[in-house]
Amino acid sequence: MADGDAVLSLRVEEEFLLVDPDTGCTEPAADDVLRYADTLTAPAPDATLAAELCETRVEMGSGRCGTLAELTERLTVARLRLATAARAAGTWALPAGCPPMGGFVVPRKKFAPVADAYGAVVSDQTCGCRVQVDVPDPDTAVAVVNHLRPWLPVLLALSVNSPYCDGADTGYPSWRTVQRSRLPAGGMPPHFASTRAYESRVARLVELGVLVDDTAPLWLARPLPRLSAVEIRVADTGVDIEATRLQAALSRALVATALTDLAAGREAPAIGEQIAAAALWSAARHGVSGPGIHPVLERQAPATVLVTELLSAVRAALEDSDDVTTVREDVRRLLTLGTGADRQLATGDPHDAVQALAVTKPSS
Repeated sequence: MADGDAVLSLRVEEEFLLVDPDTGCTEPAADDVLRYADTLTAPAPDATLAAELCETRVEMGSGRCGTLAELTERLTVARLRLATAARAAGTWALPAGCPPMGGFVVPRKKFAPVADAYGAVVSDQTCGCRVQVDVPDPDTAVAVVNHLRPWLPVLLALSVNSPYCDGADTGYPSWRTVQRSRLPAGGMPPHFASTRAYESRVARLVELGVLVDDTAPLWLARPLPRLSAVEIRVADTGVDIEATRLQAALSRALVATALTDLAAGREAPAIGEQIAAAALWSAARHGVSGPGIHPVLERQAPATVLVTELLSAVRAALEDSDDVTTVREDVRRLLTLGTGADRQLATGDPHDAVQALAVTKPSS
C-alpha cells in the first residue's frame, strides 16, 4: 500500500441456495429461514442475513472486518447460524454457484422491477461471493477497478463452484459465469477515466433501459462511489470458509497493490475487450485445472502459472497485512482438495454433490 496506509477494511457478502434435504432441489423457504435466524445470535452487530431476489436464496454478510482472523470467525459463526436456521425451516443451506438439482424459482415481489426488466435471465438462481474493500475516495475507486481487470479471470478460476445445474453436468466448472454473461452491463468492467465517466456511462445505460437504476451495474468488479469502496463480484459462492477467505484476501491485496501503483503513477494495463472476454470464458470453462489466458500478454498459459503470477504481484500487499502464510496455506489447500467444482464432480452425481456440500453442521 502507498505511504504506509493502514490495512484496508473489507466486507464479504455471499449467496446461498436453500434446498430440500431429500430431493436436493431448491425450496422457496427464505422467509422461514430468516425468521428462525432472527432468534439466533449474529456474529457481529453489522453482520447480516437477508432476503435475495428469489425466495430460494439468502444472502449472508460479514460486516466490516480488519483482519482475516476476524473475517474467519465471522464467517464461521454466520455459516453455523445459517445452517441452524435452515434446518429449523426444513431445508439445507447450499454453498454452490448454481442449483445442482434445479428446483423452484420464486422471485420476490420486492424485486419485481428486476424480474420484469430481465425476464427469464434472472431465474437462473446463480449464487456468488462479493468482496467490498474500502478506498480513500470515489475517484480512487474507479482507478483501482481499472487495475483489477487483468486479474479477474484468475480470481474466477480459483473460485469455480457450479459445474452442475438442473441435474446435469454443464461441462463448465463455473456455469454461473456463463449464465450471468447473458445480462447486460456484465462481464469485464470497462476502463473508466474518472468517476464522472463511470457515472455518465451508468446513467446512459439506465436511460436506455439496460439497467433498472444506477446501483445495478453487474460488472465483475465495480467502483462504489457513494461508499468510497470497490466491489469484486467475480467469484462463485465459496465451497467452504477457506475458499471465501482466499477470495477476500486476494481481492484486498489486489486493491492495495493498485493503490501502490496509482501512488507511483503506474497506469493500468490496456486489455482488449475480446481478449478479456476470452480470458473469463477460459476460467469458467477450465478453472485451475487447464489452460488460462493471460489478458495482458494475450497468450495461453496454464491456470496454475497465472495463479503464481497473481501471488507474486500481490506479495508485498499480503506482507503488509500479515496474510502471506494464510493465503499460501489456503491456495495449497485448494489445489490439493480441488475447487468447489472439482469436489462436486468428484461425487459423480449432482444429487450427491448437494449432500456433500450442504452446510448442515458446525464442522461444515
